[in-house]
Parts: sequence; C-alpha cells; structure tokens
Amino acid sequence: MSTPTEASVREEVRAWLAQNWSPELGLAQWRRRLIESGWGCPSWPAEWFGRGLPPALAAVAEEEMRGVGAISVAQFGVRLLVAATLLEHGTDDQKRRLLPRLLTGEDTWCQLFSEPGSGSDLAGVTTRATEDAEGWTVTGQKVWTTSAQHAHYGILLARTDWDVPKHRGLSFFVLPMHQAGVEVRPLRQMNGYASFNEVFISGARIGREGLVGKLGEGWKVALTTLAHERRMADSMRNWGRLQLGEGRIYAELKTEYAAVMEPYKWYAQRAGRADLLLERAQRTGRIEDAVVRQDMARALMIERASEWTAARARAARANGQPPGAEGSLGKLAASNVARACARAHASISGAESMLAGEDGPEQGLIAEILVSVPACSIAGGTDEIQRNIIAERVLGLPREPGGDADIPFRDVRRNSSGTR
Repeated sequence: MSTPTEASVREEVRAWLAQNWSPELGLAQWRRRLIESGWGCPSWPAEWFGRGLPPALAAVAEEEMRGVGAISVAQFGVRLLVAATLLEHGTDDQKRRLLPRLLTGEDTWCQLFSEPGSGSDLAGVTTRATEDAEGWTVTGQKVWTTSAQHAHYGILLARTDWDVPKHRGLSFFVLPMHQAGVEVRPLRQMNGYASFNEVFISGARIGREGLVGKLGEGWKVALTTLAHERRMADSMRNWGRLQLGEGRIYAELKTEYAAVMEPYKWYAQRAGRADLLLERAQRTGRIEDAVVRQDMARALMIERASEWTAARARAARANGQPPGAEGSLGKLAASNVARACARAHASISGAESMLAGEDGPEQGLIAEILVSVPACSIAGGTDEIQRNIIAERVLGLPREPGGDADIPFRDVRRNSSGTR
C-alpha cells in the first residue's frame, strides 16, 4: 500500500463524501457511516474506527469534511477524554462495545473523579470498590460532576486496596449510571446555574468488563485522562466553526448542541469576557480614566499571551506530540486572564457591577462575570496544582514535600468524611 499524501487524502475523502454525504441523513446514521469508513477519526488506529493517519493528514481530512459542511463524530467534552483513555488502556472488548456509541452520540458520559475530601489531591480518593466473584461493589461520593444526570456511563476512580500507598491502591472503572445505588443531586452555584452534581454511590455494581487497565493501576490510567482534559476548551471553541445549513442532520445537531452546551453556557463569563472590555469602556466614557485604561491594558495583554500559549499547544498536537505541561501553563494563564478581566470590568462599572438582573450593567452580565470568574481557578485542577506541575515538570524544581506518599493509605490522616 502506498504511503498517503496530502493530495491522496484529499482525493479519497472527496470521493467518499460524494458517495456518502447528505444533509438529509439522520445524525446517528451519518456518524455510523463515518465510523465504518474511518474518516470520523482519521488519526485513530485503523483497527479501531480510524485510518491511522498522522495528525497533519488527519487535519487535511477534517478540512475536506468542513468544506462540504459535513458533521463530525461526537467527540465533545468528556467523550474526548473517555475515547483517549479507552484507546490507550481499554481492552478490545471495551473499545468494540463502547467507542461506536460514544462517537455516534447515542451514549453520554461523565467523569467521576473529585470527592468532597479529595479534589486537588486526586490520589486521596476514598470511594471504595470491593471485589467479588462477579465484579465490584462501589460505595462513596463524587462531586463537581458535569452532566451526571444525563450520563449513561461514568469513568470512575475508586480505591481497591487500602494497604498500599495511595497512588498504588486505585483502579479505573466504567460505571453504568442508570442503576440502583447511583443517586445524582444538582449543586446550585452562586451565579444561579446548576451545571455540576453530587453523585452518591451506595452498593452500585460494576461487572468484570468494567475494569480499565489493570487492578491497582488506576492512577496510571487517570493520568491519561487528565493529560487530555486541558484540550476540552479547544473542543468547545470548535463548535462554532461549522456553518449549519438546512436539512435533517443540521436540525438534529442543533438539538444535540443545545443539550450538550447547557451546562457550559456560563463558561464565557467564567473566562472573564475580555471581548466586552474595550467596547464597554468606550460606550460608558470610562476609557478616559487612566486607571481603567491600565486595568484594561493589563487584561488584554495577558489575554493575547494566553492565546499564543494555546496556539503553541495546538501546533504541538498537530505535529503528533502528546499533551504535556503546556496544558498547565495554559490553565494557569486562563485563571490570570479571568481575574484581570474581572478587575477591569469592576473598574469600568464601579459599584454598579454588583447589581444582578435587569437593573445591573449589561442586564446583569457584569455581575455574573464577577461571581463566575473564581471557578476558573478551581475547575479542572486548581491554580496551586498547576503551579506544582509547572515547577516540577517545566522548571525541574524538587517535588513538593509530602509525608503520605509511601505509607499504606489506611494510615494516612484525612478528614472525617473519608470512607474506611
């Protein structure tokens, strides 16, 4: 077989699209065609619904798809993390069963990692998975779980061995969410939204087929998930690039998009809304205030620098490099941008920025920004965790001292909410 080139990939994709693409197809029907052909995930291995193309040529295939307005497979959000994790660590059976319906969008997923007492210290989770002849019984609590109320499956990090150090006693599972013993409760945020959930797990069951990777090596599997988590912001940005046309498939995509984006509709406010600063300052006349101009300049400068960092990360992925510490650099930069934007918005609006609802500036949008921005420094790994990663993996500084890495987990001191 000849080595694929840009020209040959373009020619093959165009010919396939001419035979298969129609906006009158159903969304799931079209995505099944993509999966069977391998053009839905062209960089994936050929044996697992892909074409085995290098990232640069996969981008060429995706460009041709966008050129005719063709819809992609469903890889948004947590699906992206699940797919990357299963491709690297899943069994053949798991890939065969789970990936197709993930890519068609027929199955939705959530991430069951953080706990009330184990957020930043993820290796300290206390949700317990007890093994028996048929599989595992799970008991514990998870928190900050987006879209858990809709999910068919959750990727779960649970403790299977309390007699070894904390990183070595974890296992990684696929948990069926629609079963007795799994209760989902929404968490109301101070900005009025309820994007996240608490998940209470009491005697839920996981069969033998639900273990991902080896027993006791869940931390290794979870690191793959976490390494790809920083890419979720880029996948969210890509949603707006396709110009939707007329036809059944676009109507179904709009419905899917509305459901998928519902938990994230306040995320633009969480990022600080740098795009509003200059126009608002000009319209309100505050552009004449030297202090306001300084706050705006600071926010817009670091926002542009953050964009360049994100562009470098995207270029590295396009060249086939695995996710690295640049994700932590970008995450920390995003927190700095959000705080600087919040300060600038407050400078422009003054005390009125505290008014929510129709009476507030921009019909309450500025107040929503101010109460949403703190989430940027918490979600997806706190600023403190990102600084540790940068210090150790980028600057080569010594690891943060800790006294619990080499002792049995059952002997580690923790708060009273930990399950024993």
